[in-house]
Amino acid sequence: MKSIIILTIALLFVSCGSKEEHQNNYADSSTTAEAQEIYTCPMHPTVVSDRPGACPVCGMALVKKSAQADVSGEELQRLQHITLSPTQRVLANVATIPVERAPLTKMIDVVGIVDVAETQQATVSARFRGRIEKLYVNFTGDHVQQGQPLFELYSPELVTSQQEFILALDGNQQHLIAGIRERLRLNYGMTDEQIRRIEKTRNVQTTVQFNSPISGTVVLKQVQVGQYVDEGTVLYQLANLSKVWIYLDVYEKDIPFIRKGQIVHIKTDAYPNEEFTGRVTFIDPVMNPETRTVRIRTEFDNRHGRLKPKMFVKAQLQMAGKNTLIVPASAIVFTGKRTIVWVETQKNTFEPRDVVLGQAANEQYEVVSGLNQGDMVAVSGGFLIDSESALRHPSTANLHTGHSISANASSEEKEHSASIPLVDKQSATKTLRITVDGGYNPEVLHVKLGQKVQLQFYRAEDSECTSEVVFEELNIRKKLPAFKTTTITITPNTTGEIHFACGMGMVHGKLVVER
Repeated sequence: MKSIIILTIALLFVSCGSKEEHQNNYADSSTTAEAQEIYTCPMHPTVVSDRPGACPVCGMALVKKSAQADVSGEELQRLQHITLSPTQRVLANVATIPVERAPLTKMIDVVGIVDVAETQQATVSARFRGRIEKLYVNFTGDHVQQGQPLFELYSPELVTSQQEFILALDGNQQHLIAGIRERLRLNYGMTDEQIRRIEKTRNVQTTVQFNSPISGTVVLKQVQVGQYVDEGTVLYQLANLSKVWIYLDVYEKDIPFIRKGQIVHIKTDAYPNEEFTGRVTFIDPVMNPETRTVRIRTEFDNRHGRLKPKMFVKAQLQMAGKNTLIVPASAIVFTGKRTIVWVETQKNTFEPRDVVLGQAANEQYEVVSGLNQGDMVAVSGGFLIDSESALRHPSTANLHTGHSISANASSEEKEHSASIPLVDKQSATKTLRITVDGGYNPEVLHVKLGQKVQLQFYRAEDSECTSEVVFEELNIRKKLPAFKTTTITITPNTTGEIHFACGMGMVHGKLVVER
């Protein structure tokens, strides 16, 4: 009887253990199944959640995707390709064009100021001490011809020198005649004709008449009749305005496109429907350290006098570079860590290609490597293809989107590339991407009060001006490495505007904090 009781108790323990094990296995399988159901944003694959909801970045509804096991390298290569149905292609507005080899034409818009050509100016000053006896040109702005009388100057020393000259002539003192003649010409500005008149008439001229050295306009007059002047006193400044110089300030990134002799077109507010054409005549060899610009000098014909000195103008320079592979800017997908282009390898089948970009001009990029002439690239719908690929093959999203981290990424990269958690919309982290390329795009961003904001600055250039970003109100100054993404996280605690700028203070942007 005792044996039967012991056996019954043992069977009960075994039965309970099996039931508990079964329940644990069921729980594990349920947990696994539940873990496999994750949700992500079609436009922001880094946003993941274990339940349905809205994307905290863009507000789109999250869609379900399944976790996938690691795949082989060949499988990853295959999964990078994405095939769209004809209907999907139309809905996504995917258009392709062939990669062409052509000159990268750069249009540079700058402002400038009209100035007098230095080679077309003349300064008229007093050759000796004396008194102004007569003025022939009495107004600033008067037009004069070369050789036209300007003024007459009296000096006792001039009269004495002429009397000595006449005495030497009468006495036929040749050794004195040559010296006095040279003194009258150099010291007193008398012309050879005036000196010959003295030799012929033996009459002393009490004044000397001075004439205009060039044809042009009187731009400065600072003399009056009866005024006593010293030697070297500036009396007139003349300028020939038939040709003018226009100085333009060109940014550092545009310097490679400027050439001497290059055609320049300008417009003015005074003549909005008229275009003037000139040429680049000089490029300053030294950069302005404050504005980070290089001054170039252009020359324009101004025979009709329509371009006035000190007038502001808007200039446009067009420069065709060397033949190179070019693609539209709309074909480029900047992912932060990588720059890719979607190439149509077969009908409605696309694959991502890593590219290295060169110069950018007029919504086009030079392709240094990654593409071949004739490749069909998607110029519209590239971001939608990228998102579709990430949704279909989540395990390969890092291969083409750059939103996920790779397996061999450093711990720091993994930390900074972590997915954005799905939390309450009011407290969600908002990620804003800003492209730095001669300016901030966008330059105005709207955020919510108290919301954590990640500002991702992608610097698509290598100029010194944009090498760092400064938030003065927040006491933040951070370096921006070229062609990389730098993240700055802030949480606005007051409404209003938060301004940011480059280290030189030349490029500006702002955050508008709203309730």
